[in-house]
Amino acid sequence: MKETVKYILEAPIKSAQNIINFDYDIIGLKIEEETDKKILTRLLPDIKKPVMLRCTGDDERDKKLLPEFIKLLDRESIIAYANENTYKSILPSVINGKHKLVIRTPIDINLAKEMNILVLDQGLSLNKIIIDTDIGGLGYGFEYGYSIMEKIRSEGANDKYLSLPLISFASEETAKTKEARDEKSALFLEISSAAGVKAAGANYIVLTKPEALKTMKELE
Repeated sequence: MKETVKYILEAPIKSAQNIINFDYDIIGLKIEEETDKKILTRLLPDIKKPVMLRCTGDDERDKKLLPEFIKLLDRESIIAYANENTYKSILPSVINGKHKLVIRTPIDINLAKEMNILVLDQGLSLNKIIIDTDIGGLGYGFEYGYSIMEKIRSEGANDKYLSLPLISFASEETAKTKEARDEKSALFLEISSAAGVKAAGANYIVLTKPEALKTMKELE
């Protein structure tokens, strides 16, 4: 049976009002500043679909800010992300809110499995974990990241610690390229990277451009 891919359209909390009405499966709300808490509180009643709350990407800030933002959520959500440096600070709020947690590890299947086990030992249920292998297209190369996702999919058939949903933030990597300075190229790169990780087995694909979302939906 073919698995359904869910598309997450993401924007900073302060500008998320601009994407609320698009045809996404999940809206991604990215934290930038502590003052975003007031905006999030105002925004949530207007959002009728599932939510992914996204961290700043700075470990020290996320250990403080993410638990505070999680407490504001009015529904079960996806929390993205925790890593080896932040998971102990973030987990209590995730568990209390009955949320799902994205676990990010460098592009390595053994590290992904190890982190999943550590998080389970801290009390999070297996069905609340989403794997993020951090595609890292600029460093290791997209093909390497793709192959790790495929390997996790394959190994997961016989390993409960890897038989979990995969999420990809591949569009982040394409946005860092010099080619992405051109608007049309940036859109093409986001669509092509999304198509690639979809083929690799991603269950959740994070996009930043409504046009890319529309194209991927049309390809279903």
